Amino acid sequence: MSPVVRAVSPRIEFLRTVEQMFSEQDPAGRRGIVQHPHAWRPPTDLCEMEDALVAYIEVAGMKDGCLSVSISDRVLTVVGTREHSGPRGAYHQMEIRYGEFRTQVSLPAAVDAEKVEASYADGFLTVVMPKQEVHRVPVVSGDASGTPKE
Repeated sequence: MSPVVRAVSPRIEFLRTVEQMFSEQDPAGRRGIVQHPHAWRPPTDLCEMEDALVAYIEVAGMKDGCLSVSISDRVLTVVGTREHSGPRGAYHQMEIRYGEFRTQVSLPAAVDAEKVEASYADGFLTVVMPKQEVHRVPVVSGDASGTPKE
C-alpha cells in the first residue's frame, strides 16, 4: 500500500504566515499570539535618564479617562480606547487605528511605582518613572580577621 501524501493547501500556508506576522513578543521574551486580537499597539519609545525611565506613547485623539497606566514586575502596561470620531461612510483609505489598544514595555531597571507620573499633551502620553534608589553598602578594608585597618 502506498503512503498517503497530503499537500498543504495554499490557504493553510497563508493562515500560518498571517499567524507568524501577528505574533508578538511578550515582555518575558516569549512569542505567542496576541491575547487581544482586536487590540492595536501604539508607537512607544523608552528612554533611560540618569535618575528615571521615560516612556513616550503616541496616542493622539484621546479623551479624559480613556487611559490606564500600570507597572508590575518591571513591566509598564498602558491600555486605552480611542473612539472613532470621523464621519461614518465608505472609506477608500483608513490608516488611523481606533478601538482598544495595549502596549507593554520591559523596564531595564526597577522603578519607584509610588512616584510615577503620567501626563498627556499634544497626542503623546509621557510616563516618568523615577528609578529606585540603590542601597549602597560601604566597604571597609580590613585584615583576615575582619578588623578594620586604620
